[in-house]
Amino acid sequence: MRTLTLRNRFQGNSTIVENDFIDYYMTKANGEYVKVYLLLLRHLNTPDSSLTISKLADCLECTEKDIIRAFNYWSKMGLLVIDYDDTGIICGLSIGKTSELSDAVPAIRKEEIAKPTAAPKAEPPLRSVADENQEQLRQLYFVAEQYMGKPLSSKEIQKINYFFDTLHFSTDLIEYLIEYCVENGHKSMHYIESVALAWSDENIKSVTEAKASSAAYNKNCFAVLNAFGIKGRSPAAVELSYIKKWAEEYGLTLDIIIEACNRTIANTHQPDFKYTDSILKNWIAKGVHHLSDITKIDLVYQQEKEMKRRAAATRAAAPAPNRFNNFEGRSYDISSLEQQLLNTP
Repeated sequence: MRTLTLRNRFQGNSTIVENDFIDYYMTKANGEYVKVYLLLLRHLNTPDSSLTISKLADCLECTEKDIIRAFNYWSKMGLLVIDYDDTGIICGLSIGKTSELSDAVPAIRKEEIAKPTAAPKAEPPLRSVADENQEQLRQLYFVAEQYMGKPLSSKEIQKINYFFDTLHFSTDLIEYLIEYCVENGHKSMHYIESVALAWSDENIKSVTEAKASSAAYNKNCFAVLNAFGIKGRSPAAVELSYIKKWAEEYGLTLDIIIEACNRTIANTHQPDFKYTDSILKNWIAKGVHHLSDITKIDLVYQQEKEMKRRAAATRAAAPAPNRFNNFEGRSYDISSLEQQLLNTP
């Protein structure tokens, strides 16, 4: 294979990226995190501009939490120092290996990005995979405690280790897992583990895949609760199990599920997941795969109902047997009787 010849045609107004970043950090990082880091480097050349987290999110078409998640990642990797104000809000960043950063980092306004000291060019010291994993897990424990608002118990730490060692989730995916559950009002590690196992069953390996799965899952939950007229709360555990069963075990589309919910309300006038489940089981037994199949079933049902109604009407119109017409009636010829009477002496 031929050697590539590279020519530099860049003029001024360029951004310098350290070779260390390209050689040791970029290849292992999530692509979205790399975008955030490069954008920060880009704005180092314009220190007078006011760059906020929201502007970064708008520029990269992602959420502010995605930006903060990238900050935390590069902080774990030792390329970023995050400054917080007294209220715990990010107020500044310094880029460069943390071991070389000066203590005299200038103060900046809230949520603005500070110009860092130059990153050193020395190669990072070699570390074993086990050491790196332990460091990542320690950072993950800290992040988990921030989300859950309390120190982790030994059992909770064991669960996080289980996600990492046995389910083979990345630290980024575990962090998003905890964030997702806490934001939905669930800080129980038992609940977090149930979500992790569901993701493992779906072979989810990245934050992007988890977000896509969560979006579909949340869409189903919201649609079902809305059809039942349930507002202002998340589904209970039992309700979640029904929704998951309908979508995953039964393999039904959302429009069919919602139709069953609507019929439940029409018949019972209250949310009843068990009643809805019986409707869906009946439809599955009759081969329902599309909403149009339900229309056909309804038509057959109406036809059978009409046939039964007509049969019942026919039976009602027939004379009922009684003690006066239980015997066969006799027929008489009146003319013959008169002739017999006249001829009688």
